[in-house]
Amino acid sequence: MPAKSKKDVDFISTPDPYAQREAEKYENPIASRELILQLLGKTGSPMDRKEIAASFAITDAEQLEALRRRLRAMERDGQLLFNRGQRYCLVNNKDLIAGRILGHADGFGFLRPDDGSDDLFLSPREMNSLLHNDRALVRIAGLDKKGRREAAVVEILERNTHQVVGRLHKEDGFTYVIPDNKNIAQTVLIQNGGSGKAKHGQIVIAEIVEQPTKLHQPIGRVIEILGDHLAPGMEIEMAIRSYELPHHWPDPVLDEIKLLNPEVPETAKQGRVDLRDIPLVTIDGEDARDFDDAVYAKKTPKGWKLLVAIADVSHYVNINTALDNEAKNRSTSVYFPEKVIPMLPEILSNGLCSLNPKVDRLCLVCELLIDHDGKVLRAKFMAAVMNSHARLTYTEVAAILVDGDAELQEKYRPLLPHLQDLYGLYQVLRAAREQRGAMDFDTQETRIVFGANRKINKIVPVVRNDAHKLIEECMITANSAAARFLSAKKMPKLLRIHDGPSVDKLLNLRTFLGELGLVLGGGGNPKPLDYMHLVNGIKGRPDAHLIQTVLLRSLSQAVYSPEQKGHFGLALDAYAHFTSPIRRYPDLLVHRAIRHCLNGKKADSFHYGFPDMVILGEHCSTNERRADDATRDVVNWLKCEYMMDKIGDVFDGIISAVTSFGFFVELAEIYVEGLVHISNLGQDYFHFDPTSHRLLGERTNTIYRLGDCVTVRVVRVDLDEKKIDFELLPKGSPKKTANGEGKPRKRQRKKA
Repeated sequence: MPAKSKKDVDFISTPDPYAQREAEKYENPIASRELILQLLGKTGSPMDRKEIAASFAITDAEQLEALRRRLRAMERDGQLLFNRGQRYCLVNNKDLIAGRILGHADGFGFLRPDDGSDDLFLSPREMNSLLHNDRALVRIAGLDKKGRREAAVVEILERNTHQVVGRLHKEDGFTYVIPDNKNIAQTVLIQNGGSGKAKHGQIVIAEIVEQPTKLHQPIGRVIEILGDHLAPGMEIEMAIRSYELPHHWPDPVLDEIKLLNPEVPETAKQGRVDLRDIPLVTIDGEDARDFDDAVYAKKTPKGWKLLVAIADVSHYVNINTALDNEAKNRSTSVYFPEKVIPMLPEILSNGLCSLNPKVDRLCLVCELLIDHDGKVLRAKFMAAVMNSHARLTYTEVAAILVDGDAELQEKYRPLLPHLQDLYGLYQVLRAAREQRGAMDFDTQETRIVFGANRKINKIVPVVRNDAHKLIEECMITANSAAARFLSAKKMPKLLRIHDGPSVDKLLNLRTFLGELGLVLGGGGNPKPLDYMHLVNGIKGRPDAHLIQTVLLRSLSQAVYSPEQKGHFGLALDAYAHFTSPIRRYPDLLVHRAIRHCLNGKKADSFHYGFPDMVILGEHCSTNERRADDATRDVVNWLKCEYMMDKIGDVFDGIISAVTSFGFFVELAEIYVEGLVHISNLGQDYFHFDPTSHRLLGERTNTIYRLGDCVTVRVVRVDLDEKKIDFELLPKGSPKKTANGEGKPRKRQRKKA
């Protein structure tokens, strides 16, 4: 160990601002990440591990190993760079950018920076050594032909694709797997003898034994045969494997839940506010199985008192337990059609943590006093015990409050005054929402209805009634209160942030609106209210759907972050997710922060610091996108299967997206989307105008624009690619099948 320099001695005396947090997290604590970054910043030059250890006077073998692991984790998270001289140095955000890789089916990719800045383009050559979801450190290499910032890879920080699922191909002496996940453009070459008993065309899982480099593609071996194509339920099994969704409970988790009883023990109820006599109720969909929120409202002279009771998951899922580690690993429940992969085991998600009717449950409650204008006068949080007085559905509540259903009103007579108070409060909150400009676009969600053997009977729209909106407003109000509470306590926290439009998207949006004679207010910094003024002004126009779609696409995606940037869509300065800890890990983190405060503890002793929240925010945001992508893949596959026996059929539809290679059409009434390729648009050369979302014919001046109504014929369905191709027909073409005008064909399932 080298002798300590004067600089080392000076730094040893520097207090660690997070010493208490580290002491609570570890039996043998070492310097926090913050202090390590401070050391390297003060030193101003790279340091090796021995020098860092000397600066903190670390000599114990266990602490030296803990320091090695911490430095490696900081390197993996993009906080430090381990250079060729085997030394650690700070990552200069002006020169080096850490982030996650987003692959594209066409071979190129993007790096999504951890700091939330705009994505960087990665050429196919740079993507040769990378796979979707890897983490990397890059430098700015210049601008590509489209003016996008282009990056070059400096270092691969973390590999996150360890297996792929896809169809096995054996041809010309080679065996390879084409990944089902289209974000992975590279095929996986199977090593000699690595295919086992798998046959050509079967769906398999291939473990990657050699990650790709700039010189060779990934190499793998078959570790599991899922089965034949088109087997019932195969689409979900493929998605689970393609996106590496955790779906088995590890043995340590199973051991922990064996200790849980189905009933809440009396000792756990002690020291909590007793709300069992308050008629709290849950309001959910008919098919809901886990109930994590209950509500109650009462009219007061100044307005209303609202109680939002949320399942106290943090009581059962303690930090750094096997349950906690697996919940963090999953980050969210994944909802496939007719199948759920929960974040927590069923004994918790549908049992102890679910606010089932007529049983005692532990909860964390947000009590709000709200005036007649919908303004929150006061909010407080408390640990409580409750007993849900009823499990209501959205349909029932809407029938009671909106339709005045006499039979249901009689059935729930004791609860009727409280439900009416809830509805009165909702109307005030709704008015306040509109006044501040929170966005409320008319979007259409759909639901797949299955018949026997998981065959789709139909695809139906999901109708949101006032009961849905009532619960939504209550949850938004409680979530906002949680964010304000933790901000006031200066707690490290994970917020839900939603940025407004970027400069480029705003410029394109204004150009598009200008061609329609419309103006978005707010100049270079429009507010949500400016958006909603425009939305209200276009109601009744035939192109309202088109304009609304373009407005939506100008906005960024909401993510989790500890930075208080506000939520543009909801027009709120601070917003957190508090109301669904059964199915979202960020909500559980918010609960832990609130309970930390309720126990009278300060922010500096909280288990998590700001850097922890940065990492957790990126992790949870990534897993949220992973769940969305997996669900979308399954739905697209099912829709393709649904359309396989409709080849030749003619439908009306609306152009839902325009690209340089054609446009996508969503079919009316069945909500399935397919592509009309540009080669099928007639004898003309079409120019793509991305700002106006249209294709313009050079010779005929024919225009195909987002939102236009068209008539198409189904000409091809590709289950492997999850794509449907349409042929454009003249408007008003008769709806006829390929077997003859007006004659229905026999429906049968086609084999791939």
